[in-house]
Amino acid sequence: MLYLALGLRFLVGGVFLLSFLTKVSRRASFREFVVSVRGMRVLPDALAVPVATAVVAVEFLICVLLAFPAQRAALVGLGLAAGTLLSFALGIAGAVRRGAHEPCRCFGVSRTPLGHRHVVRNVTLAVLAAAGAAASSADGRTSADGASVAVAAGLLLAWLVVVSDHILDLFRPAPPPPGSANGRRLSAVPKKETSWLF
Repeated sequence: MLYLALGLRFLVGGVFLLSFLTKVSRRASFREFVVSVRGMRVLPDALAVPVATAVVAVEFLICVLLAFPAQRAALVGLGLAAGTLLSFALGIAGAVRRGAHEPCRCFGVSRTPLGHRHVVRNVTLAVLAAAGAAASSADGRTSADGASVAVAAGLLLAWLVVVSDHILDLFRPAPPPPGSANGRRLSAVPKKETSWLF
């Protein structure tokens, strides 16, 4: 159970760390995140900047708590992560219900509009964070080899979560090329009709 707890801790921590870094790496990144919060139409426009700032601060706090080796800090961090992820899921569900098509800026630049898959992703991560908190209370010792595998697996899964939108976009049908309609290329010059009558 401790290996599971360690893997889930690094999975959740890795997701929040990458989410935090992509929002603060450039000033433009944070501005784009504020625009996406405003575009969700869940909150009044005046609250977009304070809410975006609070999200970034909470993400950073979760990363700090999960970085501490103390079990109590990990429990608090995983609990806070689960609550935050459920809040994200509710906010996205509300935005989708209102017909908002703002791109998901969860991990920086993205053209993928918010959708049900983002709700599912956040709920799944919340469940995993809660499972990690439950597994952290188990007693026992870990070996260096086992811990290394658990940490590597957690970080790999975190990276897959972060790039999941890009992976899923690979399986979307390609848009038709410019100058085409319904997948059929339009000719610039209309074809001359052949007449058998002279």
